[in-house]
Amino acid sequence: MAKQRYASCIQACSACAIACETCLAACLKEPDLQRMAICIACDIDCADICRLAERLMVRDSPLCDEFLRLCAVTCQACAEECGKHQHDHCQQCAQACQRCVVECEVMVA
Repeated sequence: MAKQRYASCIQACSACAIACETCLAACLKEPDLQRMAICIACDIDCADICRLAERLMVRDSPLCDEFLRLCAVTCQACAEECGKHQHDHCQQCAQACQRCVVECEVMVA
C-alpha cells in the first residue's frame, strides 16, 4: 500500500539519485576538477538522501514526512549548484532534482 501512495515520489527520488550519480561521475572527468568540487559534493549528498528517502517510503516509515522535507531541501540545493554549470550532465541533474523537489513537497503538503 505504501508503495502505491508514494509511487510518484519514489520514482522521482530514484531518477534524481541516478542523475546525481551520473553527474558526479561526469564531473570527476571534467578538466577543472576544483571548479566542480561543490557540485560533486552536492551530487553525493543528494544521491544518498534520495536513496534513503526511497527506502523510507517503501516501508512507510513514520519519519517519511520529516525526511521528505530534508530531501526537498537537499535536492533544491543540488539543483541550484548544478544549474550554475553548463555541462549537459549538470543541467540534466538540475532538472531531475527540481522534479524531485516538487514530488517531495507534494507528499508532505
